[in-house]
Amino acid sequence: MRYASISDRLTGLGSDKWAVHMAGRQRSLAGEPMIFLSIGEPDLPPPAAVLDQAVDSLRSGRTKYSVGQGEPGALRAIAGHLSRRGGWEVLPEQVLYTAGTQHGLHVVLTTLVEAGDEVLVPDPYYATYEGLVASTGATFVPVPTLPEHNFHLRPEVLESLVTPRSRVLLLNTPSNPTGAVLSEAEIDAIGEVCERHDLWIVCDEVYADITFDAPFCSPFDRPHLRERSVSVASISKSHALPGFRAGWAAGPLELAPRITSVAEAMLFGSQPFLADAVAVALSHEHEEVLLLKRTFRERALALVDALQGSDAVKVHMPEGGMFVMPDIRPTGLTGEQFAWKLLDECGVVVMPGESFGSRGAGHIRIALTVEADVMAEACHRIRTLAEALYAAR
Repeated sequence: MRYASISDRLTGLGSDKWAVHMAGRQRSLAGEPMIFLSIGEPDLPPPAAVLDQAVDSLRSGRTKYSVGQGEPGALRAIAGHLSRRGGWEVLPEQVLYTAGTQHGLHVVLTTLVEAGDEVLVPDPYYATYEGLVASTGATFVPVPTLPEHNFHLRPEVLESLVTPRSRVLLLNTPSNPTGAVLSEAEIDAIGEVCERHDLWIVCDEVYADITFDAPFCSPFDRPHLRERSVSVASISKSHALPGFRAGWAAGPLELAPRITSVAEAMLFGSQPFLADAVAVALSHEHEEVLLLKRTFRERALALVDALQGSDAVKVHMPEGGMFVMPDIRPTGLTGEQFAWKLLDECGVVVMPGESFGSRGAGHIRIALTVEADVMAEACHRIRTLAEALYAAR
């Protein structure tokens, strides 16, 4: 039988990157005790008011078809949220409601690039980005970042990789997996490169509300960049509701009908009762959201403190997000080898840095998604294994 080339392009770019996590799940189901630090799924409760609204809307019959761009109330709430964040008026007409950040990124990239085009992506990058770009037929171009720069993208490195085929810079700030948060000055310097070469800036901002000591800045909020920028996010992380699959893409007014047409070819409309809940999530402050941000910061500080001072594993405080990315190169193992050894010998499940690009090699990614005492035990096992390997070299 014949198949479209997209299935060949995506081979190995999906669940294969989560092999260590999936093996841990299988062992857990078989009864082995495991500590899971592999998946960025918030363990704290979502806002009660948002859940209440979803239930109320569901029971009141908000289960009919929706319009392709999104429910008007949700679009107004998203536009209001972005307006307050950026200090300028974002119109509901600029917003597309999406089934989460992944769907939003897919819709936007499908609208902007195709075979023959290039998408520039800072490396390390989120594990699904290669598949997102490959699905469009465009070429994925990793832009290296360095641990000694805390994995911040340097504009001169970006510019060195731009070619006449380059169309999009895919940013992620705060970054998964590195925790890097780009400053306003960095966004402007990167934006100058994009202006010179007429590049779109597509920014995955799903962790925008989870920054620690570094303020968040979006290219979509910079006056000179907003006409070439698209902000994509969701309430999956900020409100601990990944299962809602509720997000958005917002960009220039002329972009909205184009991404809406693409979205309608994939998923025509959304669930009105969930859209109502998103409107509540973004229109009010919620103590649960503030608690989530405080808790992730406390856990990151505790994890860094627990691993600090080791010659075998190096770690720095992330600037945002919900991950820490320790450097285990002193052990002599790759991130992949260390993650499997940690699973086999210590019952701790982490993600290998290699799942996030070549610049993640020799690192592991730890999700801040367990209670303090469990995290402390996991850190003890990680440090003990790393120092034993280091001593044996």
